[in-house]
Amino acid sequence: MEELVIEYGALGLFISAFISSTLAPGGSEAVLTYLIIEGEDPTIYLVMLATLGNTLGAITTFYIGYFASTKYPPRNIDPMHFDKANGLIQRYGSVALMLSWLPVIGDVLCLVAGWLRINFLTSLCFITLGKFARYFIISLLLD
Repeated sequence: MEELVIEYGALGLFISAFISSTLAPGGSEAVLTYLIIEGEDPTIYLVMLATLGNTLGAITTFYIGYFASTKYPPRNIDPMHFDKANGLIQRYGSVALMLSWLPVIGDVLCLVAGWLRINFLTSLCFITLGKFARYFIISLLLD
């Protein structure tokens, strides 16, 4: 991963953030931290770039759920965290997507929101807010 960051810098951060927000594991927080410490790009630029990549990854997961729901209704599948994510979405609606930054359950929240066809624009707003808050707090901790 370090080679990706060194060679691609901010683009590597965007790619890492995107991958980290799909169902694949990643470490965009470490990449962001490294780039902020290096100081070659403004911190707010890196925070916004990480937020954009991570949000686009979450929206990808959202649409995977959306399209999967046509063939596999939620009652036919029981992934490890599906029930917990489903309960949060059912109880709090798209507001629960502010937690989409959390490891494991965050990806499943986006998948379930798409599966349940929660309003896309509201989902996008809450996903973006949660993702931005996480990266912004990391940047504040490094100052």
